[in-house]
Amino acid sequence: MSQIQEFNDYRAKMNEVILGKQNKVINRLFNLDTNTYAEGALSTRTKEMLGLVASMVLRCDDCIKYHLGKSHEQGITTEEMYEIFAVANIVGGTIVIPHTRRAAEFWEELMAQG
Repeated sequence: MSQIQEFNDYRAKMNEVILGKQNKVINRLFNLDTNTYAEGALSTRTKEMLGLVASMVLRCDDCIKYHLGKSHEQGITTEEMYEIFAVANIVGGTIVIPHTRRAAEFWEELMAQG
């Protein structure tokens, strides 16, 4: 199983478990997150790039994978992706480099899938 499929399957399974508990605060937080990335004054494409930079700077590998997948869906090119990586590394510093390596690996797999 590819790391993309494994990540997506686990995320979907656990989101179902978490949301199924009907905790009002958690459900509202998930809803707020979904609505934050909806089309608005900023395009969904721009918001995914912003989310990816923030996730890289915060060093959240799950968040990085999520935003890489969404960025791929938005048609972001490899050239654009490496500029996103550059911004994240400048803002976050060299501690972001290991996350960039894993992000590049995940991106390569996304690109290979088409």
